[in-house]
Amino acid sequence: MSRRNNWVAGLGIGIITLNLVGCANVPPQPVKPNIVYILADDLGYGDIGCYGQGVIKTPNIDKLAEQGIRFTQHYSGSTVCAPSRSALLTGQHTGHTFVRGNGPYQLRENDEDITIPSLLKEAGYHTATIGKAGTGCNCDIGQPNKKGFDYFFGFLGHGAAHTYFPEEVYRNSEKISFPENGGFKTWSGETYIQDVFLKEVLGYIEKHKEEPFFLHYASLLPHAQMYAPEEFKKDYKGKFPEKRFAGRHFGTCEDPNATTAGMINRLDWEVGQIVEKLKELGLYENTVVMFASDNGPHNVGGRDPEFFKSSGPYRGIKRDLYEGGVRVPFIVQWPGIVKPGSTTDHVSAFWDVMPSLLDIAGVKCSQKTDGISFYPTLRGNKQKQHKYLYWEFHERGISQAVRMGKWKGVRTRIKKGNMNIELYNLDDDIHENSDVAEHHPEIVKTIAEIMEREHEVSPVEKFRIPQLDQD
Repeated sequence: MSRRNNWVAGLGIGIITLNLVGCANVPPQPVKPNIVYILADDLGYGDIGCYGQGVIKTPNIDKLAEQGIRFTQHYSGSTVCAPSRSALLTGQHTGHTFVRGNGPYQLRENDEDITIPSLLKEAGYHTATIGKAGTGCNCDIGQPNKKGFDYFFGFLGHGAAHTYFPEEVYRNSEKISFPENGGFKTWSGETYIQDVFLKEVLGYIEKHKEEPFFLHYASLLPHAQMYAPEEFKKDYKGKFPEKRFAGRHFGTCEDPNATTAGMINRLDWEVGQIVEKLKELGLYENTVVMFASDNGPHNVGGRDPEFFKSSGPYRGIKRDLYEGGVRVPFIVQWPGIVKPGSTTDHVSAFWDVMPSLLDIAGVKCSQKTDGISFYPTLRGNKQKQHKYLYWEFHERGISQAVRMGKWKGVRTRIKKGNMNIELYNLDDDIHENSDVAEHHPEIVKTIAEIMEREHEVSPVEKFRIPQLDQD
């Protein structure tokens, strides 16, 4: 009997019975679906075809949307990498999660920071993360395993992941060296790490095809350094105006616009390879594939998000709490469950992923979460809604934001004493051009109360907001 069948036989005694905030009361399913969550790095809302990109071709991601559901109001955990991924894995927004910014931080090795893979392991899943560790911005050796991943392959540090030609990565606690690569010294080498990552992803699926698995593929694409293999950017070379980038960091790029297109094209190809592998192994019908980005598009290394309209119709990019910095593409494909070609305007965020995946696995939550499961939306059923979403961001003088229905409140430069809230009506002003705060003082007051209430005092000094932490 296979490990999967063994699990099914023991289903009656294997279900966690705790039920806390955010999880739908979902009966166990006869066979656990596999879950593949693909996370792009700095991919903008408007960078892929099914979200309005008219120049860069993304046929495989577009096909995911054709065969699944496309979310139009999905939000990342933050506007930069580490806190966004922390919110994703812990089900906590950035007023509550431990890692609230980039830097020398990682999730704690205790039960205060429970993660998605830890809970799915309890439900009989084998768990893996490949690519860029999301359990911290700078992780100790072996730390992703301690936070619930049975298998880890990739970068322990997000800074180390700035190059596609690293000198080393890790397999669990084992260092894997690439002596032929120059890392940050040359920004070049013989081993393109995305090739290695994709091989690991496909090999993992093959190895664990007989048991339910949760695979979190945290691709580097299309984050700087600006590099794409020639085969993926050749169709774009000479098609755009170019401005050579010769920066001190991220290396040199002669044609950053063609390279941007090539990087996104490569990401799209990887998505296609993963789906084809699932079909080849007969796993496609019983696998949920999710695709998202960790925040809005960046503008470093020579990349020009304005040229490709990477933020779509929204204001801002990475490091902004305006819509362009936090509204991201999100697609879910689940054959036989999700209606093909459907679209939803359900307002959701990264902290909803934890309760949703547990519902998909047929398990009740054993973890307090800020999230609300979007499992009902996947099934076309009535969906509970958020009263509001909350973010805080600890760079550029500290910012806060709240999405409450049609209203968006943004407060910037808090560290400098600014406590004023900008207010935007997203129904009438999707680009957040017109601050209408003076016309709606009661809405501003409510948002200010949310900002104060949802900011929990952090044990990390850098993530404290003195104006809100006073007794």
